[in-house]
Amino acid sequence: MKKRTKLILIIIASILLLAGLALLLFPPISNYIGKQKARHKTEDYEKTLTYVISEDSDAGTGITQKTYADALKAGEVDSEGYAVDKESGKRTSSAPVLFKADLDRLRRDSIAYNEDLKKTQGSKFNGSGDFNGKSALDLRDYGIYDGVYGYVSAPSIDMLLPIYLGTSDSNMSYGAAHMTFTSLPIGGADTNAVIAGHTGYVGRIFFDNLRSLNIGDRITVRNFWETLTYEVSEKNTFKPNESAAAFIKEGEDLFTMFTCTPSASGDFDRFFVKCRRVGG
Repeated sequence: MKKRTKLILIIIASILLLAGLALLLFPPISNYIGKQKARHKTEDYEKTLTYVISEDSDAGTGITQKTYADALKAGEVDSEGYAVDKESGKRTSSAPVLFKADLDRLRRDSIAYNEDLKKTQGSKFNGSGDFNGKSALDLRDYGIYDGVYGYVSAPSIDMLLPIYLGTSDSNMSYGAAHMTFTSLPIGGADTNAVIAGHTGYVGRIFFDNLRSLNIGDRITVRNFWETLTYEVSEKNTFKPNESAAAFIKEGEDLFTMFTCTPSASGDFDRFFVKCRRVGG
C-alpha cells in the first residue's frame, strides 16, 4: 500500500513538474514561432514581388492577360491570385502573382488617398465613429488577397512585421495594422502613416519591445514600390482620447507606431513612437 501511495505521489509530482515546465517554456517557444510566422510572411511578400506581370514580361508564368481581373476571367489565375494551369486548374506558381497595371493603379489611389487626407483628416477623425473594421483601400480591388500592404522592420529590437490595412481584430492578431484616416505608408511631404500593434498578445511578439527603441534608431518600411527609411525622433505616452500624434504635420514625412500601455489608474494609455524620414 505504501509503495502504491509513493508511486501515485511520484506520478503527481512528475505531472506538476511537467506542467510547470510547459508554463515556463510556452512564452519563449510561442514567441519564437510567432516571429518565424511574421518572417515567413515578409519573405512571401518579397517572393510575390518576383511574380509581377507587366506589358513586357509574364514573369515566367505563361499568363497572357495584364490585369488580375482579366486573368481571373480568362482562367489564368485563381481566386487567391495564384497562376493556374487552365486545363487542370492546378496552381503553377509558388506565390500569388501581381500585375504591374494593378500596382500602378494602387499607387495612384494611395497617393490620391494621402492627398485627400491633407484637407479632410480632421473632419474624418472627428466624425468617423468606429472605423476599426474598415481599411483605407480594399487590396482585393487590386488582385491582392493576403491583405498585406508592406512590412516594417526595426533591427535594433529585432522586429519584423507585415502591415495590414485597417485595425480590425483579425489584422491585429497577425501583425501591425495601418490606422484608417492616416496616411498610407508610401512617404512624401505632409504624410503621417500611423501603425498600431498589440503588446502582451499571447503567443506573439508585436510591439512589445517598442519602448526599447532609442532616439536615432533606424526603421525601414517596405511597400510594393520601394523601401523607406525613418529615424526615431520622439517617444510619448498619451491618453486614448489624445489623437494629435496621429495627425499630419505640415512639411513632414512621418511614420508613427503605437501600442497600449498600462496607466497608473489601471486603464490603458497609448505609447507612441514617432519617426521622421531620412535619406529620401
